[in-house]
Amino acid sequence: MSGHQFRDARVAAVFQEYPDAVRDRLLALRALIFETAARTEGVGPLVETLKWGQPAYLPERRGTGTTVRIDALKAGPPRYALYVHCQTSLISTFREIYPDRFRYEGNRAIVFAAEDEIAREALAHCIAMALTYHAGGRARREKVVG
Repeated sequence: MSGHQFRDARVAAVFQEYPDAVRDRLLALRALIFETAARTEGVGPLVETLKWGQPAYLPERRGTGTTVRIDALKAGPPRYALYVHCQTSLISTFREIYPDRFRYEGNRAIVFAAEDEIAREALAHCIAMALTYHAGGRARREKVVG
């Protein structure tokens, strides 16, 4: 779906284990992360790995951004999430910019139901802010349409 081949067989195996109801959504989210990194100034190539058993994405260049993780939620109806480090200010920034656009979980995640229509440009903006977090937040904080 993304055009980005899996370089780590462990990551590919995690995607194969996801329930059908969310696998395609997580693959689309993976693709959006790679697309956003490619078009965000200063991010450069991403490392795709596992952290805490979850697919994780971070810029190869140290000091650029924080790790973005994705995963299916285990309990309840089919849902999935995009996670950022809980000790960053990212989720509070996302809430400030997009108070009604997403469902947030604490200070660590944006949560989606499998049937949700995703606001791609707004979510890409959040991803860009995460991927540039340590580089002084090169991604603009202004709300985007979408």
